Formats: sequence, C-alpha cells, structure tokens
Amino acid sequence: MEDGKPVWAPHPTDGFQLGTIVDIGSDSLTIEPLKQRGKTFLAPINQVFPAEDDVNKHVEDNCSLMYLNEATLLNNVRVRYSKDKIYTFVANILIAVNPYYDIPKLYSPETIKQYHGRSLGTLPPHVYAIADKSYRDMKVLKMSQSIIVSGESGAGKTENTKFVLRYLTTSYGTGQDIDERIVEANPLLEAFGNAKTVRNNNSSRFGKFVEIHFNGKNAVVGGFVSHYLLEKSRICRQGPDERNYHIFYRLCAGASEDIRQKFHLSSPDTFRYLNRGCTRFFANKDTDKEILQNRKSPEYLKSGPLKDPLLDDQGDFNRMCVAMKKIGLDDTEKLDLFRVVAGVLNLGNIDFEEAGSTSGGCTIKNQSSQTLENCAELLGLEEEDLRVSLTTRVMLTTAGGAKGTVIKVPLKVEQANNARDALAKAIYSRLFDHVVTRVNQCFPFDSSANFIGVLDIAGFEYFEHNSFEQFCINYCNEKLQQFFNERILKEEQELYQREGLGVNEVHYVDNQDCIDLVEAKLVGILDILDEENRLPQPSDQHFAETVHNKHKGHFRLTVPRKSKLAVHRNVRDDEGFIVRHFAGAVCYETTKFVEKNNDALHMSLECLVSESKDRFVRELFENSNNSKDVKQKAGKLSFISVGNKFKTQLNTLLEKLRSTGSSFIRCIKPNLKMISHQFEGAQILSQLQCSGMVSVLDLMQGGFPSRAPFHELYNMYQKYMPPKLTRLDPRLFCKALFKALGLNQNDYKFGLTRVFFRPGKFAEFDQIMKSDPDHLAELVKKVNKWLICSRWKKVQWCALSVIKLKNKILYRMSACIKMQKTVRMWLCRRKHKPRIDGLIKVRKLKKRMDRFNEVVAGLKEGKQEMSRQVQELDASIDALMIKIKATVMSRMEMDHEHQALVTRSEQLLTSMQNKKKEEEERERLKRIQEEMERERARREEEEQRRKQEEEDRRLKAEMEQKRKQEEEERKRREEEERRIQMEMEQQLEAEREEDAARQTVLEQERRDRELAMRIAQSEAELIPEEVQMDAGLRSNGTSGVPSSPERAAAGGTPKSLTMEEMAKEMTELLSRGPQVQANKAAAGAKKYELSKWKYAELRDAINTSCDIELLAACREEFHRRLKVYHAWKSKNKKRNTETEQRAPKSVTDYGRAPPVKKASQQNPAPPIPARHHEVAMNRQQRYFRIPFIRPGDQYKDPQNKKKGWWYAHFDGPWIARQMELHPDKHPILLVAGKDDMEMCELSLEETGLTRKRGAEILPRQFEEIWERCGGVQYLRGAIESRQARPTYATAMLQSMFK
Repeated sequence: MEDGKPVWAPHPTDGFQLGTIVDIGSDSLTIEPLKQRGKTFLAPINQVFPAEDDVNKHVEDNCSLMYLNEATLLNNVRVRYSKDKIYTFVANILIAVNPYYDIPKLYSPETIKQYHGRSLGTLPPHVYAIADKSYRDMKVLKMSQSIIVSGESGAGKTENTKFVLRYLTTSYGTGQDIDERIVEANPLLEAFGNAKTVRNNNSSRFGKFVEIHFNGKNAVVGGFVSHYLLEKSRICRQGPDERNYHIFYRLCAGASEDIRQKFHLSSPDTFRYLNRGCTRFFANKDTDKEILQNRKSPEYLKSGPLKDPLLDDQGDFNRMCVAMKKIGLDDTEKLDLFRVVAGVLNLGNIDFEEAGSTSGGCTIKNQSSQTLENCAELLGLEEEDLRVSLTTRVMLTTAGGAKGTVIKVPLKVEQANNARDALAKAIYSRLFDHVVTRVNQCFPFDSSANFIGVLDIAGFEYFEHNSFEQFCINYCNEKLQQFFNERILKEEQELYQREGLGVNEVHYVDNQDCIDLVEAKLVGILDILDEENRLPQPSDQHFAETVHNKHKGHFRLTVPRKSKLAVHRNVRDDEGFIVRHFAGAVCYETTKFVEKNNDALHMSLECLVSESKDRFVRELFENSNNSKDVKQKAGKLSFISVGNKFKTQLNTLLEKLRSTGSSFIRCIKPNLKMISHQFEGAQILSQLQCSGMVSVLDLMQGGFPSRAPFHELYNMYQKYMPPKLTRLDPRLFCKALFKALGLNQNDYKFGLTRVFFRPGKFAEFDQIMKSDPDHLAELVKKVNKWLICSRWKKVQWCALSVIKLKNKILYRMSACIKMQKTVRMWLCRRKHKPRIDGLIKVRKLKKRMDRFNEVVAGLKEGKQEMSRQVQELDASIDALMIKIKATVMSRMEMDHEHQALVTRSEQLLTSMQNKKKEEEERERLKRIQEEMERERARREEEEQRRKQEEEDRRLKAEMEQKRKQEEEERKRREEEERRIQMEMEQQLEAEREEDAARQTVLEQERRDRELAMRIAQSEAELIPEEVQMDAGLRSNGTSGVPSSPERAAAGGTPKSLTMEEMAKEMTELLSRGPQVQANKAAAGAKKYELSKWKYAELRDAINTSCDIELLAACREEFHRRLKVYHAWKSKNKKRNTETEQRAPKSVTDYGRAPPVKKASQQNPAPPIPARHHEVAMNRQQRYFRIPFIRPGDQYKDPQNKKKGWWYAHFDGPWIARQMELHPDKHPILLVAGKDDMEMCELSLEETGLTRKRGAEILPRQFEEIWERCGGVQYLRGAIESRQARPTYATAMLQSMFK
C-alpha cells in the first residue's frame, strides 16, 4: 500500500469505505475518509485492505481483481448490484444477490437457450451457467452432481432453486408431463412448508434436496424430494409480524363457501394457532376485492393486505389446486388434505380449565364443546375419546398388583395445553411427510443413470434469541462448510495439476472440533440432550449445566456472560451456552430445547389418532408407527430424538454429496427491508463471511488465484508492441514479456494454457505495463535482447548437444564391449552355475555336521552308533562333493543326490533328537524321583526334628523338674543340718554347764582335800578313810550326784566305778557329738594316706584303679592339690597380669564363697566324702552352658558384645570336657587328663551349676557343638597319645571307633 493510494477501511454500515493512510501505529492505522476530508479514525491493520485504482470497475470473476480481499469482493458485488448484475463468480462459486424485483429477460426462455451448452466463464455469471455446468460435468464425467444453494432467510434460495429446476427440465427434459410435474411440485411444497417471517415473506421453514434423475441418454426421467427439519414450533406459535404456514391462510382466503362451512373455517383471527401472529392475507388490488369480508381479520381491515409481488393467498390457493391436479392428486385426496389442516386449526381452539374435583386435573371449557365436536368430526375421532385423551393420560402398571392394569392420570391445564399442541404438531408434521411422499410419487422413474441434486437449506443464522432450530441449522451449516472447504480446495488443486504447476497443497482451518462438539458420541451436545430427555424429570437448566461441565475449557464453547452483546450477558450459565462457529459466535438459549427435541406423543393420543375412523388420518399415523425409531413404553411418554434424527439425515445427505460433483450458489440478502436497489454493505459483508466466501479468498492467497489465458494476455498487450513482437506465439510472447520485465519467477507460473499469478502480482504486472508508455521503446529493446540471448543459447545448446552425441557414441562403443564381456561371462556362468550351486548347497550341508557332533556329544546312550552314522553321512557328503567336481552332472541329478543327503541328515538328526529327548525324559523322571525322595527325606527329617524337639522339650522339662527336686532336697537337707546343729549346740551347751558344775565340785573337793590334808597332818589316823571317801566323792561327781554330806547320806549306798569305766563312758558320751563324728569321718578319710603320693602316682591310680573308693580318694586329692596350686598361683601372680580363667567367674566365685556365719561354724559338720558322693551319684553325665566373658575382653568390650559361651560336661562330680566359644576367636577345647591344669577344678556341687535355671542342656546339644568345633578329633588324639583320663566320653568314643 503506497502513500496516497486509496485503501478500504472498516465502516459500521457500509462494511468498508475508501480512505487514505495518514499515520501508521504499532497495530493500527489512521485513516482519512475520502468523502469526509479532515476527519480521521483508527482502524486495525488486519482490517485495512488495498483498493483498486478504479473503484467503479467491476469484473465477472472476483479472482480477476488485482487485489484479492474481502473489501474488493464487497465493492465488486456492490458495483455489479447497482447495475442489476446480481450474479458474480468467485472462481466456480456463484454469488447471487436478491434484487427483490423482476429483472427483465433475466430468466426468459431466450436466456435459457443462450446458456445451453456454454462453458463456464464464456457468458456473464448466471444461475443457468451453474446448472448447465453441472449437467455437462454429469454427462462427461458420468457422475452425479449436486448444487448447494445456501443463504439466510430472504436471500432468494427457493427462487434460485426453482430456476435451476426449470432450466434442467426445459433444456434437457423429454417434453413430457413429468417435466411440468417437477416444476409444479414446488408450489405445493411451499404452501405446506413456507411461511412469512420478519426477514422473508416466503421463507422455507424446512430444508429440501431435490433430485432430477436422468437416464443413460442424459434425459430427465423423474425426480425425488428429501426434506429436513420442518419447523414444528411455528404450527402453534409465531412471533410478532410473522405468520403460520401459507396453507392455513390460503385455505381461509381461497376455499369455497361449501368447503368453508364443511370444515368450520373462518377468519384467521378466530384461531389460536393464527391470531398470535400476523393475521393479514397477501393480496393485490384485484384479489383484495375478491376476498369476502367475513374472512378478513380486524387487523386486515385496519391495515390492509400484505404486499409481495410473488405472493397472493387467494390466487396461490387456486394455483395450488391446479398444481395438485397436475401432479396427480384427485379431489378426494385434496379435500383430505384440507380437512386435516382445518382439524389442526380447530384443535388449537380447545381451551381447558381447572376441574372442581379433588383429583387435581382439568376439563374442557363449555365454550370449547362445539370446537371439540368440530375437531373430532374433521379428524374422524369420537368426541368423548378425544375429550378424555386430551385431559388424561393412560398409564399401564408393570409391577405390583395386576400387571397391565390401565390407570388414567388426570392432566393439569398446562399439561393438557402441551398435549394439545403436541398432537397438532404431530398431525401437521405427518401431513407434511405425506405431501412430500405424494410429490415423489407423481414423478416416478424405473431406472436412473445419474442425477443432479439441488440442496435448498437455510444458511448460517444468528438472532438476538436463538433456539433449537437455529442450533440445528447452524450445525448443518458447519457440516456443509467443511464439505465446501474440502470440495473447493480439491477443485483448485485439480486445476493446478492439469496445468502442471506443481503447487503444494493448500491447507485450511478445519472446523472438525466444532462438529465433534455437537455430534460426538456420549459427550456431544446432541447426545447430552438425548440423555436429558431420557431422565424421569428432564430440565433445560440441567441440560445446560451438563453441557458446560462436559466441555470445560473447550475452545468452541463458553458461557453466555462472555458474549460481546449485552443482551446475551444477562443470560445465566444454566440458561444457555455460546458456540464459536466458523462464521462467528452464537448464543443459544436452552429454553424449550428438551421439549423441541422430543417428537413423540403420549400413548393415549397416539393410539387415539391411530384408530381414527377416517382412513386418511389413520394412514398418516400407521406409516409413522411402522418406522423403527418409534418405541412406545407403557405409562410413559416415549422419546424420539429430533436432533439425532436430523444428524442421521444430515450424515446421509453429506454422504450423497461427497459421492457427487458439486457446485455452490451463495445467496445474499441486500437489505433487511426486502426492497430493491438498497445495498447494506455491513449486513452483506456479514453474509459473505458466514457463507465462507471470505475464507475462500484467504485460502486462495496461498495459491494462484489470479490467472489469465495466453491468448487473452496477447490480445491485451498487443497494441503496445511493435509488429516484430506481435508475430510471436502467444506463449512465447508472454514468456519473453515476463523475462524482459524481470519478474520474479516465484510470483507467477506458466501452465499449459494460461499463466497463474500470486495474489497481487497480476496487479504489479499490469501497473508496470501501463504506468509508463514512454518506457515502451526500452522495454522492446529488452524483449529483443532476451530473444537474441535465448536464440544464442539455443545455438550453444545445439553445439553442446552434438558434443554430447559424440560422447554418447563413444560411450555406447565401450558399453557394447562390456556387454559382450558380460554375455560371455553369463554363458560360462550358466554352464557351470548348476555345479557351483550344487557345491554351495552340499557345503552348507557339510557345515551342519558340527550340529550333529554337538548332538552326539550330548548323548549318554548309543553314542558310538550315532557317531558311526554321522561319520558315514560325512563321508557321503565328501564323496558327493568329489563327484560334482570330477564329473559333469546335471542340475536334476545334483538336486536329487543333495535331497537324498538332506533327507538322510534330517532322519539322522531326528533320531538323535528323539534319543536326546528320551534321555532328557529319563533324566527328568530321575530328577522328579530324586526330588520326591528329597521331599520324603525332608518330611522325615522334619518329622524326626519335630520328634527330637518334642523329646528335647520333654528332657528339658525333666531336667528342670530334677533341678527343682534337687533344690528342694538341698533345702531340706540344709534345714535338717541346721536342726541337728541346733540340737548339737544345745547338747554341747548342757555339757559345758555340767562340766563347769563338775569342775566347781572338783575344785571344792580339791580345796576340801587340801584342807583335810592339812588337818590330817595333825590327825594322821584319819587319812585312809579320807582316801576312801575321796574315791566315793569322785564316783558321785562323775555320775552327776551332789557331793554334799546330806545328799550322800540320803543317796544310800552308791555303785563303785573304776577309772576305765569312767573313761569309756565319757568316750561314748562324746562320740554322740558332731565333733566326734567329724573326727571319725576324718579318721575314715585317713584310710588312704595320699598326701605323700606324687602327681604321677595319683594320675596312674586314677587311670588304672578299679577300686571305686581309692579312685574317688585319688580324684579328691588331685583336685585338692589343683585348688592349692591355683590358689598359690593366684596369690603370687604379678599385678595387672591377666591369666586365662579356667571357668566363668560366677562358677569360681560360687566355689570360693564363704559360708554364712552361724553359731555352728565353730564346729562345722564334716562334708560328705567325695568318693561316697560319687558312688551315690553313680557317675551321672550332666551338661551345662552359661554365658562367659573372658577377663581380657571385660574392659575392651563394656557393652558385652563379645560375650561367649562356656560349655561343661561333668562325669559324676568332676568335669570331663570343657569348651569356650567366643566371637571372632577359635573355640577352646579341654579334656580331663590332658588339660587338667586349664580346666575347672571345682566339683559339680561347688560350682552351683545345678542351681542355675536354664544352665543345664541336653546331651545332644552339647555333642553337636562339640562335634562342630572339632572335639571328636581332639579327644581322639588325646586318647591315642594316652593323655586323656578315662571318662564316659572316652568310653563312648572308643566304643564308636570299635
């Protein structure tokens, strides 16, 4: 966009306005309008487009413009519309603007003949050109064609569809009645399916696809009409200034008086289904006078008739009757149609009121009784049945009580109104289906080669309030837009391929995500709506909430409050949603969505109408009941999805469109007032955007939208060129021209018949050619120079070609020699190839011998036999190799012998593998058996271990019991000893008292004797008597008798005792005391005087003596000496010197513990001699284990982590074997005899082990540890070196060895 050049800038009403750029911002431009100098405004950069030099210039194909954008498109359409040229091409797409008046000769028969058989683009754009192109494509390509006519209401879709049908039937029809029927079918369909809206007086409220079928000779043979999405809500309610379907008004205005009386018709304002909208008729001056006054509504009388050049209710009624006759409907069927239409009108006048009963239902008003009767009469129903069906619904019980019981549920007034309206919609929709069926029956065909289909369907719609109908229409347009994009781009690509441009594929923005939002399974809006309809209590609010919840964050869906329009921002989230369609965002209000999606009646109403006395009405519902999508459920309103049905029909339609060739007609509505010669730019621009035309321009930007045939360019610029250049071929002329201008080769491409330009480059070329005519001479020089250079290059190319030819001849000569050499080699190879192949195959077989040897090596049985067979096979292979080398063999012979060897090797391998498998099977069975044996042994071992554990527990329990008994026995013995000690102490105390008394008596007698002796000196004669008296006193003193004279006198004559008798008596008396017993025990112990024996003598006696008492005495003396030695050693050891401990400290401390000080310690009881104790114990074998910490580790390991175990085996009272086990150290083993100096010297009683709970263990436990630590070998070595003392352990080991 150059400075000062005009540009197109956005305008709110005109769409775009011309202006110039006065300032450039970061993202906007400052524009000064050409019509308003001095005023400026800002416009976004992406909405400002360059304008043509001549804005009043117009072209038939918009792609011929220099600048290709939406502004130039709108301006081209505006200029052409102002000149009554309502048709414009964009490539092969036809834009049709509704003129709202008849343009003379535009659709005349002469015009039809003019376009007959003419190629597209040779004549001005016209709907006939599209129709003829479709016919020629069908004829040439042998493929059916489709013409898609789209646009919003009032754009002229229906009229253009009629023109297409008229052209095809007129130009290529057979001239028979069927051609006229196809054309006449339209008025009948319009009467039942078209209505007046605020945007269009003859708006089609349904979509239709009209097929014109052709035979093999490409002549019209019949037709077929498919219809989609009839707007049923219009039957019961219309907006202000809108009307119901035309048939209702035409019947009121044009029906004869007889029909009027018979069908109970009146003026439109008397019917509920008509009086809520516009009640005026369409009429002109003539027909206005023909309409009777009693058929005119007050609104009509006040405001007059509606005016439209194409509509006239009374005249159209007569034309409709003629059309019915032409398409084959007789008078009876015509009256049936009128009667049902009148029945629908009368049905709408039935009013309801609340019932006075407690049932909560409603009844029909008395004022509506006559209307009810009229309605029942027209529809062939019983009045009472109709009354009951409208005020109640039937419910059949399916559980509890008697199944199948009919229950009538009364309806409220609102429910009854809804039921009445639903019945009216059902009757009329089925009537419309019947009309379409009858239309199809009027032009039947037996066979069809191809067809041309014309799709007339509403374009993209968006109003202030959009409901379910707009949602379905826009969903349909989304699908058609996708099809439009695919098809247009496909044709563009095919053109590029035909011209050989090699252009990359042009991509476009796909709207599949928007389509999936609507129709996807389970999460699509239509499926969500169907699920809502199936709920017991469906609601529009819940449906809207579900849609928002299922599609949170979806690009195409948002909430109403985000709308750019204030009226939509007031809609709550649960009352609507916004969908971003390809043409713009539309806010849908979900009110009535659920109701409009259900196309079913209550069972009571369905059954009522299906059983009508009128055959015509009954057949209407019988046909629908036979369809598969009707599934009645007892007691509940069945559900027939309108949306799902429409989706299925739409998918079927698109499949049909995709299977055909396609052409597009985009109808444009120039203004909202529907008047001629008024062009509203903004509103038309919006339609162009919605129809996808702007998107097509954007898509063509990536390709070569500007194109011109070579001959046209030649003719265009011929007047600027001298005769020297005009003699050139048009293609060469264009090539020389472009090269001379120095155009970039990327900006254009040469095709086979035309040159293609990038967008805007055609304008640059035109500007260079026409902007400076004075520069033409220089331009001619450049063209001549390029031609001379081109010719010189051709000469050079010829010389180079000759040189290349010479080189090629030399190359071919060398190639012939190489070919001869190769052929000779091939002949030799063919001769010897069989032998070489045979040797290769035999060598491969030879390599397999290693596998045979491996298999043989793995065998355990029959190895020699198999090895011999392998060697024989190896020898046979070697022999065959020698034979192939030495003799000439044919390929068949070699293959035969090779195959024999292969078979033999396979057999050998199979036999070896079988043997291997047998061995493996035997091995497996053997392993299984061994496993079973191991399992059995394991179970036996577990059982034995379990029994052993039980035995151990039993033995431990016995040991514990025995320990407790010994403890009790010891306590009892100590108690007995204490008691004896007390008795002895008491006896000794008595004896001491007697001895003191006796000493006192003796001392007194001595003093008396001394006194007597002193007296006797003086009385010598008394001495003999005294001597005798002294003996008597002693005798009395000894017997414990008092020595007083009185006692002597009273005692009588005492017995005289000698000294020997007294000594003997004293001895006997003292022998009863404990000290005497101890002395006796000591004297008995001195039976064997062993204190003088040497150590060797004691050892030999212990090892060889058979005298048990001597053996016990020797052992006692030996251990006494050990105690004395160790006591001396401990007393005289160096300070801080740690010696090895012979037993745990708890054991040695117990042996050295001083006895409790008692009175009896002065005269302790003598211990029982060890030999007696040993004999008493009969040398019991007892085993003990206690924790043990070595003295050296006591301070190194304060946490006692290095705690060991001390094991001892006592053979009788003395230790026989000893073990010390410490972590991280070798076990210490000691046996009696060899290691006496290191072993514990204390007796079992002195150690106190029997009184330690848990110290005693089982023999088996000791023996296991002893054997594990190598004690058996150690003891055996001691026995063999004659160092071991005879014990129970040595005896058991010697007996085991024997």
